Amino acid sequence: MSVQNPRDTDVTELSSVPAEPVTPAAEGSVLDRTYRALTIGTTAVVLLVAFEATAVGTAMPVAARELEGVGLYAFAFSAYFTTSLFAMVLSGQWSDRDGPLRPLTAGIAAFGAGLVLSGVATGMWMFILGRAVQGLGGGLVIVALYVVVGRAYPERLRPAILAAFAASWVIPSIVGPLVSGTVTETVGWRWVFVGIPVLVLLPLGLAVPAIRRMASGPADPAAPRAAFDARRIRLALGISFGAALLQYAAQDLRWLSLLPGAVGAALLVPAVLGLLPKGTYRAARGLPSVVLLRGMAAGSFIAAESFIPLMLVTQRGLSPTLAGLSLAAGGLTWAIGSFLQSRPAWEHLRERLMSVGMVLAGVAIAGAPAVLIDSVPVWSLAVLWGLGCFGMGMVISPSSVLLLKLSRPEEAGSNSAALQISDGLSNIMLLAAGGAAFAALGGGSVAGHAATAAGESRPVAFVAVFVPMAVVALLGAWVATRLRAPEPAAVPE
Repeated sequence: MSVQNPRDTDVTELSSVPAEPVTPAAEGSVLDRTYRALTIGTTAVVLLVAFEATAVGTAMPVAARELEGVGLYAFAFSAYFTTSLFAMVLSGQWSDRDGPLRPLTAGIAAFGAGLVLSGVATGMWMFILGRAVQGLGGGLVIVALYVVVGRAYPERLRPAILAAFAASWVIPSIVGPLVSGTVTETVGWRWVFVGIPVLVLLPLGLAVPAIRRMASGPADPAAPRAAFDARRIRLALGISFGAALLQYAAQDLRWLSLLPGAVGAALLVPAVLGLLPKGTYRAARGLPSVVLLRGMAAGSFIAAESFIPLMLVTQRGLSPTLAGLSLAAGGLTWAIGSFLQSRPAWEHLRERLMSVGMVLAGVAIAGAPAVLIDSVPVWSLAVLWGLGCFGMGMVISPSSVLLLKLSRPEEAGSNSAALQISDGLSNIMLLAAGGAAFAALGGGSVAGHAATAAGESRPVAFVAVFVPMAVVALLGAWVATRLRAPEPAAVPE
């Protein structure tokens, strides 16, 4: 539901660069004739990507068992995230240089190819390779879509189209696990992967002509064509390899794992400092805080959410389907929160609402382990998590709106890449940290059980995951107070 790069503190507003001037009448709605095909096409692409994200999680355990690769299970997820980090930087530069159309179509092609490769895999490493190719496509697509929004839609319509992207997760979050589970049990898990690429063709056919008309080419056609920044490409490779090595080290708690962990940190730290806006690590006002907040919000919430189904299955005896459905309402409340933030009447309160949203997310994360107490009804977690998702809806889409507002047209791609790097990297790092704490406290001994006996219960392992994530989310509420760019210094007369 997330789900994934901004930089620079310039506050010049981003203006669209359509092939034809946008008239005031055309700015009334994202579904007006000027924008209708583009809105439907891009939203449908997001819908299918969201369905894939929710469906794969259901099919993955079956795929890992059949391919005899349960020991490599985590790498099927990390392979996607690590390659997507590199692709985000590449997509940002490519979009700024040539426009978003080429990286978007290349990303869709790679995304589909990765799905097919995983779907026909005969071994776990081939399956992981497919996930890595899919991550390349996903990273190209997500950044290119943000650039499309910045180029094709006027500023007043951007909250609405980004809210539509968030709403596209509602149906997949509710029906995705059920559809995926049914397909997996009836015709096999492979069809969950190979069936989706064909479905992308129709929305892509709607979106591509509209993108070519409204958002193709460089932001400034009169400017010399910029070359790819080789230094940033090297940093992107460093961030991907560094994140992969750190995650591997976090999952292997032997002393030998300190070596890949150290190498990963040596690659990752300078790459992060070079790719994120200056001042991000200290929450400098304006764009750096927007980037930092996005990572804190997405990373803490998604890392915590990843452990909820396992907690309900192993500690409360729920079936995997029921455990997954406990999170289903969150898709709806997330969309409601995003819709609330998209209303023009609330624009002057945007930063304050984002701070409130982070408090709600932090409270939900902190309260989730209460379900470990047998007297606490399981349904209470579904209600609490729905509240947390409502808060996340008030944070994620508005952070993208602020990013575009604080970016010049020629920086929209690289800044969008920075936002997505913060999102994706925090997911990897906080998942690795949570997984390491979980494993260190014996959580691995309960994995795979439909229910646990008293001697197998490890509630403290789950608490060790949720409490730090809640702290990160609540710190994000403070970062949300620093989103407004500093006022320019007055020039003495």
